[in-house]
Amino acid sequence: MSDKKSNVSDTLKAVLKSNTMLFVLVGVMILFEVLIRITGHGSLFAPANVTNIIRQNAYVAILATGMLLCILTGGNIDLSVGSVVALVGALAGVFIVNWGWPIWLAVIACLILGTAIGAFHGFFIAYIHIPPFITTLAGMLLWRGVATIVLDGKPIAPFPQKYLNLFESYLPGNAEKMGEFEFLGRWVDKYTLIVTLIVTAIAILAYVLLEIISRRNKIKKNYTVQSRGSFIAKLIVLSVVIFIIGQFLARDRGLPVVLILLGVIIAAYSYFTQNTVPGRYLYAIGGNEKAARLSGVNTKNVMFFAYTNMGFIAAIAALVTIARMNSAQPTSGQNYEMDAIASCFIGGASAYGGTGTVGGAVIGAIFMGVLNNGMSIFGVDMNWQRAVKGLVLLAAVLFDVYSKRRRTAKK
Repeated sequence: MSDKKSNVSDTLKAVLKSNTMLFVLVGVMILFEVLIRITGHGSLFAPANVTNIIRQNAYVAILATGMLLCILTGGNIDLSVGSVVALVGALAGVFIVNWGWPIWLAVIACLILGTAIGAFHGFFIAYIHIPPFITTLAGMLLWRGVATIVLDGKPIAPFPQKYLNLFESYLPGNAEKMGEFEFLGRWVDKYTLIVTLIVTAIAILAYVLLEIISRRNKIKKNYTVQSRGSFIAKLIVLSVVIFIIGQFLARDRGLPVVLILLGVIIAAYSYFTQNTVPGRYLYAIGGNEKAARLSGVNTKNVMFFAYTNMGFIAAIAALVTIARMNSAQPTSGQNYEMDAIASCFIGGASAYGGTGTVGGAVIGAIFMGVLNNGMSIFGVDMNWQRAVKGLVLLAAVLFDVYSKRRRTAKK
């Protein structure tokens, strides 16, 4: 009996340790909800507000997935992503609005240009050995200036509805109407509810299957994996979270298209970092670059890839941003790099590199979004919001440093 209790206790500890940030996020959301209810400011968990949190912070989560790859290589960062977002957005405005290019051609051109900018940074970092901080700081100034020149200091707006529908529409949309009925205290369209819940169920099933397959592959390769109990508990916890988000969206306008795009990016980069050899190289370099190089890893190519990919991801974020704002502005992307970097560190990425997951970075981005949204509902001054986010980031890095010292002391 005592052995069973011990196993349960160990499983709970493992689940709490591996999902610490997720539980902190849930705790902060509940705290905000209680305070908002008490003060009569509405509800953080209103379906429309949940949808807005996703829409308003999709760019942060997208950028965080790319930034994580840079951080994994040894705590390196990219300070230029906000300026790249501004430049690619400006070029998209010129291509689509001013020149009337077909939308598909403009989107492809923007993705290629963003990737080229990332490759430009990666070349100097990987092959010329200019520190990433200096290279991307120069890029931050350079691309912001070019964006302002392209726009001549003036915004370009509005964008055609066909373009906006790529990122600002909802599924299933209003193509069908089956009447409304009351669901969890809210009147919702039956078609929107059914389709959204079906897609949510498929997402949960796909997540569970992919995790099981990934675990089996790791066991075959003799990798260290979680215990079966903690693994099952993790699947249950995250499946419940996905379902809760899905039912909120089902009670509003359905699935935001940008969430589907974000889901594809998260799935692709999670698989890449956890289940491919090039993805593991990122962790190897962050753990010990010299040892990785002596083991045959081409560290220059890996660094070049990380920053080239960051340019590609920044281009995607730019396309999402201009659709949400329905304009291309020279001030777009300001402080985006700080939000992305903070999301990674809050989500568990190590300031020294070699540690972190895409899922953690996304949770960090959601955490930042909830903080922004909750404080905005309370009417907290923007300067105080920045101060709070700065303290949260400092706390996350302090926790990382403390954990690293403890692990070192144990060895």
